[in-house]
Amino acid sequence: QVQVVESGGGLVQAGGSLGLSCVASRSIFSIDSMAWYRQAPGKQRELVATITSAGSTNYADFVKGRFTISRDNAKNTVFLLLNSLKPEDTAVYYCRATYITRYYWGQGTQVTVSS
Repeated sequence: QVQVVESGGGLVQAGGSLGLSCVASRSIFSIDSMAWYRQAPGKQRELVATITSAGSTNYADFVKGRFTISRDNAKNTVFLLLNSLKPEDTAVYYCRATYITRYYWGQGTQVTVSS
């Protein structure tokens, strides 16, 4: 099993930046991939970005060039840097670990972007 815990959300003005962190309970080298999702009120949860154990990254089209996913292997932590934030980026952001074909979700962290 894997536990993941997110942190770093908050309130920011449009155009601002935030950094989110996701700490895993085991070495992220052993985890197939880590991903950030988000869910806005009344909308389905959607994929934001992924990073594999090999370090390959992938982004949703709506965040390319604005968000960056990265990791610190020594701290078992994956980061999501959110730049040029827009009001439509307001959502609960979730971290998900894929480990031996199972998904493990965090509790989420709220990001609110004011106009």
